[in-house]
Amino acid sequence: MFGWEFPPHITGGLGTACAGLTKGLLKHDVEVLFVVPKAYGDENQESANIINASDVRIDIQNKIYQEYWKQITFLQIGSNLIPYVTPEEFEKLSKKTQKERDEEINSIFSSSFQFSGRYGKDLMAEVSRYALVAADLASNQQFDIIHAHDWLTYPAGVAAKKVSGKPLIVHVHATEFDRSGENINQNVYDIERKGMEAADKVITVSNLTRQIVIDRYGISPDKVVTVHNAVEPVDEQQNIEYKRHVKEKIVTFLGRVTFQKGPDYFVEVANKVLQKDKNVRFVMAGSGDMLNRMVKRVAQLKISSKFHFTGFLKGEEVNRMFALSDVYVMPSVSEPFGISPLEAMRSNVPVIISKQSGVSEVLHHAIKVDFWDIDAIADTIYGLLKYGALSRTFTKYGKHEVNSLKWENAGFKVKEIYSSLINK
Repeated sequence: MFGWEFPPHITGGLGTACAGLTKGLLKHDVEVLFVVPKAYGDENQESANIINASDVRIDIQNKIYQEYWKQITFLQIGSNLIPYVTPEEFEKLSKKTQKERDEEINSIFSSSFQFSGRYGKDLMAEVSRYALVAADLASNQQFDIIHAHDWLTYPAGVAAKKVSGKPLIVHVHATEFDRSGENINQNVYDIERKGMEAADKVITVSNLTRQIVIDRYGISPDKVVTVHNAVEPVDEQQNIEYKRHVKEKIVTFLGRVTFQKGPDYFVEVANKVLQKDKNVRFVMAGSGDMLNRMVKRVAQLKISSKFHFTGFLKGEEVNRMFALSDVYVMPSVSEPFGISPLEAMRSNVPVIISKQSGVSEVLHHAIKVDFWDIDAIADTIYGLLKYGALSRTFTKYGKHEVNSLKWENAGFKVKEIYSSLINK
């Protein structure tokens, strides 16, 4: 299994989903060798054997790499189109001279290579090297099937398939259309499409994403199957009650502050609610390329005293934020799935989600609104804050519903896909 991140070192929902799925597969006796560009040594290896791509040395004379390299197109990419990147992490690439290009290729082809594992300026160099490492691992490891998560690892999955001849599954957690709207990066789209075409099966995290894969990438419907994400069960530690230091109600947005997640709609909604009720505080938890713009907009609206930016949260910080929240809002413009509403419901928080999200396919006790309808979202927030019975109803039945969405069930479906390909 090829991924780009694994808890506790994550930048979004992708790493969380990968960890959840490996745990679900373990329940069904599937052994997973999980490859990441950079391992830190503190990853939980109970459900997967973590392989650090930075430890893999390659012999540049080996024809495996020479042959595969011919098929790699070295790519450059704009900073605003890389998923999860923040302005602080990324220096926009200028045109490379031939000398710089040759040096970069020599670095990729060196016997050893230290991955950063970040979504930074050398991302495409790392994607290319990762594919070479995949070819090496495929020629030396014992395995039955290859599973690649998200576009960054599709070239690695394709390389492993070509070397081993084993079946390949690509797992679509998001598409370039989700990340960038209609202003897609053609290079990323091409990587996604080639990965899907080379795969024996394509797993999508929702029917919404499945339709995009079929319509926008031209993949046969027979080849694309949906397996919805899930959420980790609550343990006793997560039931801790945190002391609130403010008297107001708290409404939370938690996610990357990017176009895809609709943070600008959340800010406008906050302004509308505060015009009717001053006894509310809004929290935007996350980082991303729209963060500075959101800070400025909050200042323009003169609601800074009631609006807070926490920066990126993970692990126990997320649990604490939800424990302090009265309402959770996910106004995503295009959300392939969306695990955070499940985490909120697990923490007894009523949720409002956009109809344009994959998670809306599996949730019944969540309020679903069009992302652009800020009046409807504001009305819904006001209703949940003002009418205790309404809030308690969604909290009670939402908690029961989310507890039935288990990674064990997702793991069972994925194992069935594995078995069908192996037997075939």
